[in-house]
Amino acid sequence: MSAVINDTTQNTTSTSGTSAVASNGDSVSNLFTTLLVAQIRNQNPLDPADPSEFVSQLTQLSQTEALQKLVSQGTNSAAALESMQVMALGAQVGSQVSVRTGSVSVSDAAISGRFTLDASSAETAVVLTDAAGKTYRLELGTRAAGEVSFTLDPAKLGLPKGTYSIAVSTDNGATPGVDIDGTLQSVKLSSTDGVVLNVSNVGNVSSTVVTAFNGRA
Repeated sequence: MSAVINDTTQNTTSTSGTSAVASNGDSVSNLFTTLLVAQIRNQNPLDPADPSEFVSQLTQLSQTEALQKLVSQGTNSAAALESMQVMALGAQVGSQVSVRTGSVSVSDAAISGRFTLDASSAETAVVLTDAAGKTYRLELGTRAAGEVSFTLDPAKLGLPKGTYSIAVSTDNGATPGVDIDGTLQSVKLSSTDGVVLNVSNVGNVSSTVVTAFNGRA
């Protein structure tokens, strides 16, 4: 009878201690240790658990804690790097930048850009397409392999104000990426998109698509 009473008392104490640990928001390590001690204390003396099982559990705990620390350190490092990037880019507000993009915002001002051909093209054009699917072409003719610069003049091309998709058409089937020049107007840190830049002629873009800083006008 005494043994039963002692076991019941120990179980009640262990359960109470576990609840206290959980309610106080203690670490997983403390909770695991409490449960492990309770497991050892309440095992059947006539059929004790294999000690290697406890060692295995402690090893798993150590691995879990190590992974948690790595994740925490990685998160903190990423946040610090993003903050440093915002400050560094903030100092460049007002500068001219080049952005790799598939769209362009047209106003009254001319827009400059460039692309790179891996091979020559006899029929080269910059093609803009509006939301309704209407296309406008800036014919560039024959171009040799290498960098090709161009200027979009809304008046000459008859481009109404708005946002257009932009691409390069060639006779060799290549579709090189397009870089558009604009002024870096602002920098912000978004909880969902990371570092976001607002660039004239383009709009909001990720910092990863900036291909060049061209200084202040």
